[in-house]
Amino acid sequence: MGNPIENFENSNRLRQRAHQIIPGGCHTYAKGDDQYPILSPGFIASGSGCHVRDVDGNEYIEYGMGNRAVGLGHAYPPVVKAAKAQLDLGCNFTRPSGLEVDCATAFLDIIKTADMVKFCKNGSDATSAAIRLARAVTGRDLIARCSDHPFFSTDDWFIGTTEMNAGIPKVIQNLTLGFRYNDLSSVQDLLTRHRGEIAAFILEPARNEGPKDGFLHKLQDLCHQNGALLILDEMITGFRWDIGGAQKAYGIVPDLSCFGKALGNGFSVSALAGKREFMALGGLEQTSKPRVFLLSTTHGAETHALAAAIATIKVYRNEPVISHLVEQGKVLTAAIGQIAVAHGVDKYFGVQGHPACLSYFTLDDQAKPSQAFRSLFLQETIRRGLIAPSLVVSYAHGKEDVAKTLDAIDAAMAIYKKALENGVGKYLVGRPSNVVFRRFNRLKLKTSADPVAENTL
Repeated sequence: MGNPIENFENSNRLRQRAHQIIPGGCHTYAKGDDQYPILSPGFIASGSGCHVRDVDGNEYIEYGMGNRAVGLGHAYPPVVKAAKAQLDLGCNFTRPSGLEVDCATAFLDIIKTADMVKFCKNGSDATSAAIRLARAVTGRDLIARCSDHPFFSTDDWFIGTTEMNAGIPKVIQNLTLGFRYNDLSSVQDLLTRHRGEIAAFILEPARNEGPKDGFLHKLQDLCHQNGALLILDEMITGFRWDIGGAQKAYGIVPDLSCFGKALGNGFSVSALAGKREFMALGGLEQTSKPRVFLLSTTHGAETHALAAAIATIKVYRNEPVISHLVEQGKVLTAAIGQIAVAHGVDKYFGVQGHPACLSYFTLDDQAKPSQAFRSLFLQETIRRGLIAPSLVVSYAHGKEDVAKTLDAIDAAMAIYKKALENGVGKYLVGRPSNVVFRRFNRLKLKTSADPVAENTL
């Protein structure tokens, strides 16, 4: 991929200013400086397809794809054209736009397990509305969330269960319980200990592994037998497992489900969908139960975002997007596995997950999960023109992109091997990255713009 990328002068200057005026230096924790090595681009200037350019003019093949929100590729022409056309007509009015009906129709045409849908701007809005609705339906307070799935919402009901729960009252924290994926005994244990108290179970349909032995269907049976709702969070699996979501792939009809991310190919739009008997509680026609304040956001149905969603859905319906994602993911999985074996690091580095939504694990010389080795892998692939916090492909990732990716990973694995033999501190510049959900910042965050960026491993 040419000369190693080592110049981040403009990024480092912006970093200094960003941390002075923005808590965390950005507006999404997963994009923060603590998630990347010191030698990394801090700010992206533009993107096209699966390629991005940082503020220093460095070019990369990207595999984060906007935290999985960009399924077709950056600035995908039909989607951008639809959004631009709508912007010329205005994006927000005093009364609803006809696009709200059009988009709901297009959405429900592909998510056939749902009867009604309501749009909003981000995934947290949708999942929190689902929680509120489940509590209203059941008259219960407790929520059970899958402890194996890392993120559901920025709201208190979920953040209170993490290490980063400062500012959330204990009484709120105690209302959310945890169960394990593919572990019905953990579900049954909660139902026994909190009989008649749990309003809903919420989980992703799949993560790094899929449901085993009919887990989702058996979970749903237990929910319904005990008067609880089943909520599927399809922020990631939607528009990757199947055009109809993982619920279609696995043949299950949830009570409520939440979509977002790739729904608008990067435009801000998400959705709460579900059965009419539940969703109608947030409407104007039912009179038998108290009204539910379901979702009401000034920007929830911005017309350009809905136009982008309609255009995105059209592409997914007319082109082989899902099959392309799966095919490229399978190629990456097989080839990277071979590269790891060739370098003798296959016990320490590997690819996991659904082909359309791959991640990787990094282990140290003791075969324990290591942020330092993760940072080293990121550092070395960034130097070679990749931004790969995950290995999530888009419709824009072609054969040439994948070939360049494999070359970069091959070279990075050679450094990984040396680090296993000689110590990661000899190769990683500065401090390692860190997990998002931590109670304290133990170390001062340094960037390569600091006078000294010493190792702190």
